[in-house]
Amino acid sequence: MEPLPATIVVPTRNRSGYLDVALASFAAQVATARAEVVVVLDGPDAVSAAVAQRHGARVVTLPQPEGPNAARNAGIAAARGELIVLVDDDVAAPPTWLPALLAAAAATPERDVFGGPIRAALERRRVGLLGFCGREKPPLTTLDAGFADRDIELAWSANLAIRRAALETVGGFDEQIPVGAGDEEEWQERYRSTGSHVRYVAAAGLDHRRTREDATLRAFVRSAYHRGRAGHRNDARKGAIPPLAAELRVLAGCLWHVPRRRCANGFVMAAHTLGRIRERWSHERDGATL
Repeated sequence: MEPLPATIVVPTRNRSGYLDVALASFAAQVATARAEVVVVLDGPDAVSAAVAQRHGARVVTLPQPEGPNAARNAGIAAARGELIVLVDDDVAAPPTWLPALLAAAAATPERDVFGGPIRAALERRRVGLLGFCGREKPPLTTLDAGFADRDIELAWSANLAIRRAALETVGGFDEQIPVGAGDEEEWQERYRSTGSHVRYVAAAGLDHRRTREDATLRAFVRSAYHRGRAGHRNDARKGAIPPLAAELRVLAGCLWHVPRRRCANGFVMAAHTLGRIRERWSHERDGATL
């Protein structure tokens, strides 16, 4: 069978509402490009399977939850496209997104990995009496490397395109790395070790969504705490753990940010740092070498 120009791989787990919006947002551009969509269910999920099928996506189901890298590998194995486009299930893509990625891939054959801007799209702008001041990053994954295409060190799996040839050379994603602990970062480290580069495509931006129900301080704090724990494990993997004193200074600055700027993001950033400190304590308690 003749390869397709692109396959969009969407790993998901029990988030059918987000998945519905994501698939609807790039359905027309997928059809125009003669591409395909593969939705990978990280464990059985009849509701999400029905949503995917309604949008014309192929469905791959893992027999049990195995994590995002296992889902990505399963989607890659099922893909028929020359360009494998990884996205998260909570994104929304404008009509120019996929055409920009395909154009960049055609214009720069010497590059095999492409990432685009990831913009925060929060339906709730305030949490209680506090808002977000904008001085710090939004409380979810974003990427902004400017208005011009250029090489960058790292892109994120919410908006990451890889030529099949690079996957054949470098191999798949490491399924032993848990989510948030460098799951997609480790693959790009292996890719860059070959002397290759990640290309930032400024026109290939999409939105990283949070509905009003999910855009609460409690939800952001909980997520940040777990990401902090995973972040410490990623630093340990790379042998780059910062001193505890530095972590404590960051924590103090995050807490001071709340009254100084009347910004809820201070609580979120503090939770992230507390997660890092908690994971450090767990490793020390268990006798791990830090």
